[in-house]
Amino acid sequence: MGGRGREHSRALRRQVLEFVIEALARGARQFKVCEVLGLSERTLQRWRALEGGDDQRQGPNTPPAHSLSPSERVALLKVVNSPEFRDLPPAQIVARLADQGRYIASEATIYRILRHEGMNAHREPSKPRQPRARPAHTATAPRQLWVWDITYLPTLIRGRFYYLYMFEDLFSRKLVGWSVEESESMKHSGRLLEQTCRHEEVVEAGLVVHSDNGSPMKGATMLATMQRLGVASSFSRPGVSNDNAFCEAVFRTLKYRSWYPKKGFESVEQAREWVEKFVEWYNEEHRHSGIKYVTPSQRHRGEDAELLEARARLYERARQQNPGRWKGRRVRNWDRGDSVSLTPVRTQAFMAKDAA
Repeated sequence: MGGRGREHSRALRRQVLEFVIEALARGARQFKVCEVLGLSERTLQRWRALEGGDDQRQGPNTPPAHSLSPSERVALLKVVNSPEFRDLPPAQIVARLADQGRYIASEATIYRILRHEGMNAHREPSKPRQPRARPAHTATAPRQLWVWDITYLPTLIRGRFYYLYMFEDLFSRKLVGWSVEESESMKHSGRLLEQTCRHEEVVEAGLVVHSDNGSPMKGATMLATMQRLGVASSFSRPGVSNDNAFCEAVFRTLKYRSWYPKKGFESVEQAREWVEKFVEWYNEEHRHSGIKYVTPSQRHRGEDAELLEARARLYERARQQNPGRWKGRRVRNWDRGDSVSLTPVRTQAFMAKDAA
């Protein structure tokens, strides 16, 4: 392994150690952290002893005997950069050469040599795939970051659906706005956003609304409404479904209620009545696992801090009365949590799991 590779590996190990330390500080068990990361506890102990440094393994000091000779490398570069092949990726090149009865190197070898020579650029007239940054929004209080989406509600007629539009406050998990419509339209979503902002008294700029890339989310009417209200837009990366996982968790909770009409709704009025009851239950009665089992409305109003402090005191008194039952372990973590990330990193996912 070269110097650059060793440095990258060392930096990666240090990053993992930082995540582990943070997870343990939040009350996670070490064996569970290792299970999520795919590491053994012995490996973690060794990395700690080395402080994230090298693990002393040495790579080969001589080049492989079967590597291409300098003259073969020159011939390969001449072929792949010829007028016939210069606009084609290596996968196309090796197939066309095979049809001509020629073999100069494997696809992987061509890629490796082009990368080493600084020639591994996009070789087609089409626009290369653009990297998409992960949405990095974080909420530290209600009315800072909302997520929303649309889901189907079945009717008694097969193939026909009603559409549930729903806005959720990410910090509190409260369902702040919803509507059931007979069609999917940016007009419905724009109107609901405006009504929800009015109901939640969002008057200052700073609210971010996140959604996926559907036409009701990115349509001109919806974007114009957001601009008029001073609301910033955020969208999931194309093809990445878990960028809006919080909404998906709400919809899963909704459709797995024991009182959900499995055969479908008789009318749009019945669907609206049912969703209204669900939202009331979800906000006022449901103890949400993602916010330490308080209700979304309690967290939205700021009442959860006192409730969680009372729980922590109760557990501490129980431990003091029967210390032998705890065997040196810390009491359950009832910390409120100061922020919620829209897309938590993988090593924190088990702590921020939003199993609504």
